[in-house]
Amino acid sequence: MSALRLLLALATTLGLSASAMAADKPDPAADAKAFQDYFVKKFPKVAFDDFVNGPYSMNADMRKQWEEKEQFPPYEFALDSGKEMFAKPFKNGKTYADCFANGGIGIRQNYPYFDDKEGKVITLELALNRCREANGEQPYSYVKDEMASLTAYMAYTSRGKRFDIKIPDDPRALEAFERGKEYFYTRRGQLNFSCASCHVQSPGERIRAEILAPALGILNAMPIYRSEWSGMGTISRRIVTCNSQTRAVPLEPQSDEYRNLEYYLSYVSNGLPVSGPGARP
Repeated sequence: MSALRLLLALATTLGLSASAMAADKPDPAADAKAFQDYFVKKFPKVAFDDFVNGPYSMNADMRKQWEEKEQFPPYEFALDSGKEMFAKPFKNGKTYADCFANGGIGIRQNYPYFDDKEGKVITLELALNRCREANGEQPYSYVKDEMASLTAYMAYTSRGKRFDIKIPDDPRALEAFERGKEYFYTRRGQLNFSCASCHVQSPGERIRAEILAPALGILNAMPIYRSEWSGMGTISRRIVTCNSQTRAVPLEPQSDEYRNLEYYLSYVSNGLPVSGPGARP
């Protein structure tokens, strides 16, 4: 798809005016408003904050099962493990708390952010591994249990806090946002699907037995326990899995493309609360 056709498709999907799409300078705030308005209009019976609950906001039977499951949540083991890992000192005596504002407690809603010195998006997963490396520790896999447990604990300490992702008035930050948006709407893989094919055009519908979640609020519940995985999954794991399911070649976790995608999806969900860690079928 050409760049022009991609922009026109995006405008049609979100109801943006042609004049807005033709503006010289990107307008993330306008994009976020259009994005949120689209879902609110599409699902008028879903309370705004409830979008963070994904398919459970779309289907009454699934919601009832989920509410019962939340009495003994399957991610509880990860919370306990993550809390212990977060507090355990590195070999040099420091901890993760030394690497983050407010000791790493209640900060999930501020990630990812744009680092003006590096000129790139910094996600929470990347920041955690950089903290480890700065303190002489080996980085964790971005798709395994250790990273999922750490981010589960940090998300839990931010539950109820609303996403507050910033895009500074910096051409590089605006470019990262635009590249993330482009990645979200670009079709790829043998199935010729984009992220939007499932999560903008078809939320609430089924693919086999799975009810598709809306893109709005989809990262607010991360990391998640998935019955399909029989375990926890990070944001990186979810994005890699989505690429594989469209029969596309996944990129390396925490590649620029994936971090930009996370930046875009997080920004357009500003104002929604952190609900992670979550559970999904």
